[in-house]
Amino acid sequence: SDLRQMLATKSVENIQFLPFLTTDANNLSWLGYGCLKGDGTVITVNAIGATLQTLYILVYLYYSPTKRSVLLQVLLLLAVVVTGYGYFTNLVDTGMRLTHLGLFCSVFTITMYLSPLADLAKVIRSKSTRCLSFPLTVTTLVASSSWTLYGLQLHDPYITIPNVPGIVTSLVRFWLFQRYRPEKDKPY
Repeated sequence: SDLRQMLATKSVENIQFLPFLTTDANNLSWLGYGCLKGDGTVITVNAIGATLQTLYILVYLYYSPTKRSVLLQVLLLLAVVVTGYGYFTNLVDTGMRLTHLGLFCSVFTITMYLSPLADLAKVIRSKSTRCLSFPLTVTTLVASSSWTLYGLQLHDPYITIPNVPGIVTSLVRFWLFQRYRPEKDKPY
């Protein structure tokens, strides 16, 4: 819905950029984890996710009035991904690669799930959830719950543990939507 709103209004007003940037980094990291582990589900989901997030970033960049700031954030993301790739391929022993990459992916996942809460003070101060995305909150709850269950099924703590904050942050955002009902111009 955020992408649709950007295309319709030709504006990025009231649309958060950080959650989608961290989600792209998350998808790229988990794609590497899936390839290293040989897990087709992790590979497929994260290849699609990285493609969609990159599309979102490009559209956001196109409509953003502060292109320099957005571009610097994207370049920082690319630097982190390239550095991470270099680290895992050149400096980490093959036997420990999956463990190190799992920890790396876990940090990105937790960052991704916590990033929408950056506007928490703004929501409470303004008593408005206008800067939060309800569809993103629903999607985050479904995705984090699904990945938590998948990780439990595989007994993979790197998939299970970092997705629990996604459930918690989604519940906090649902509480915020309940407490500070959305304006009439943004129905859910």
